[in-house]
Amino acid sequence: QVQVVESGGGLVQAGASLRLSCAASGRAFSSYAMGWFRQAPGKERGFVAAISWTGGSTNYADSVKGRFTISRDNAKNTVTMQMDSLKPEDTAVYYCGASRFGTDVGGSASSYDYWGQGTQVTVSS
Repeated sequence: QVQVVESGGGLVQAGASLRLSCAASGRAFSSYAMGWFRQAPGKERGFVAAISWTGGSTNYADSVKGRFTISRDNAKNTVTMQMDSLKPEDTAVYYCGASRFGTDVGGSASSYDYWGQGTQVTVSS
C-alpha cells in the first residue's frame, strides 16, 4: 500500500512559479507510476502530468506542456512538479496519485490506486 501527501500549493500571481511535492510512504513506491491531477470548482478531476516508475517516461496534458515539469526521486520517495508561467486557469486543487501499473503514464484517473488529500493552487490575474 502507498500513502501520498501533497504539499507546496499556495496563492501566486499570473506568471509566477510553484513547486508541488508529493511524499509517498511504502516500500512499493519505486514500482508505481505517479501522476498529478487537478480539479477546479464545478469541474471534474482532470489529468495534468504523469511519470513512469523509472522516471524514463512522462506525459503531460496539452494545457501544461512546456510550462510544467514532473520528476521523481525514488530514493526519497518523492514526486515533484515544477509549475512555471502559471495562469489563472491553472487554479485548482492538485492531487497526487499512485498507479500500480508502473509504466502507465496515460491520463486516466481510474488507473490510479491511491490518492492524496490535495493541495490548493490559486493563480490571480
